Amino acid sequence: MKFVFDLDGTICFQGKPVSAKLTDAISALTAAGHEVIFASARPIRDLLPVIDKAFHAYPMIGGNGSIVAQAGVISSTVHFKDQERLQLLELIACFNATYLADGKWDYAYTGPLDHPILQNLDPEQRAAQVTIDELQPLIKLLILTSSDMERLGERLSNLNVIVHSHGNEGVLDISPAGIHKWSGLQQLGVQEKSYIAFGNDANDITMFQHAKHAVMIGHHDKLASYTSEVITIDGEQEEKEDRIVQKLLQFSQIYS
Repeated sequence: MKFVFDLDGTICFQGKPVSAKLTDAISALTAAGHEVIFASARPIRDLLPVIDKAFHAYPMIGGNGSIVAQAGVISSTVHFKDQERLQLLELIACFNATYLADGKWDYAYTGPLDHPILQNLDPEQRAAQVTIDELQPLIKLLILTSSDMERLGERLSNLNVIVHSHGNEGVLDISPAGIHKWSGLQQLGVQEKSYIAFGNDANDITMFQHAKHAVMIGHHDKLASYTSEVITIDGEQEEKEDRIVQKLLQFSQIYS
């Protein structure tokens, strides 16, 4: 069986690396003959620091589906078309927006110097910080601040792009049209109903829709209706992780 894991808020908490307990549980899956895939909103560059080096050659989906890596090498990317890029840059200027923009590997950043996202941005200095004009192609855009975030969101909704609003973080996450985690899984050759998915947010919806079984960590209103079961995250961190470990053990035995 294939197991597909979102990272932040699912098996990775508060931006910290996946714990030794969960790392061991994931290692046990592969030792039992299962395949593990990581699927994150993070670009591959920022996905690597939070998982054990033993997993770095595992199949990965970054940027919510816009970047796919296999055997430690980025195998495919999808980017904004030239017209979409121009439209996004115009809106950034119109609404005085600051952003984190990602290319295949490098990035451009104009946000506040104390923004929380900087804690997770290229912590191992694997990439170069460049201007957005130097990012060729432009793969993903995260709007961090704006003179009017609500109106900017409305204008973005009229473009041929996908926008996820992370209300708790106050940011807008923008990807090319047709890009989502299921499209990334398809790039990896994953078939419908052939995997178990673990996720926690709206950007996991397509991944859940096509899964054999979908496990939601915590609760998200938009994701709930696509969920097979829920693992609550009340209580101490250790309790949360124990529930996930037990579920992985259960699935590993069922699908052995």
